[in-house]
Amino acid sequence: MNNTGPKVRLSRALGLPLTPKAVKYFEARPYPPGMHGRARKNESDYKIRLREKQRLRAQYNIRETQLRNAFAKAAKVKGAKTGEALIVDLETRLDAVVLRSGFARTIYQARQFVVHRHVLVNGRRVDRPSFRVRPDDVVQIAQRSRSMVPFQIAATGANTENVPPYLEVVHDALTARLSRLPERREIPVVCDEQLVVEHYSR
Repeated sequence: MNNTGPKVRLSRALGLPLTPKAVKYFEARPYPPGMHGRARKNESDYKIRLREKQRLRAQYNIRETQLRNAFAKAAKVKGAKTGEALIVDLETRLDAVVLRSGFARTIYQARQFVVHRHVLVNGRRVDRPSFRVRPDDVVQIAQRSRSMVPFQIAATGANTENVPPYLEVVHDALTARLSRLPERREIPVVCDEQLVVEHYSR
């Protein structure tokens, strides 16, 4: 029995590893799951755009309704490409900031930490992963939660080898500040956002 788990199967279906555990499986079998996974088929434009939307959803671990609402919001941003505005908006979600700051290893773990009330924003507990962090907001792990093993590991800087430049992180204090809005080129999300725009604009 191939017990790779749903995250690994999803990673292979979407063409990118979604968790550290998925990386080794993905590198060994970088094709979609199932008996026809290796076969290359001609895909319709619709299927290509749909998969790109699913890749974006998976990387932020959000529901379809949440992504659709974020797209509608991004489409109203003046002077910006809709796709880039969409990615920037998603990147300011609290769970995404917790992940990028190195306080969690995966977006799934980051969401769990927020929901379980381990995260503060400007000194106030926030338990909504979709909460949008604004420039100069300070995100930190609650004092009473810092004795937990995942946060002790995070405090050593073990998860912060790729902290993006729009975040100022103090590892041992488990504190991060969003210094400014991110730029698309700085956001480590694998996505052709123009295809997502085309999917929703059809």
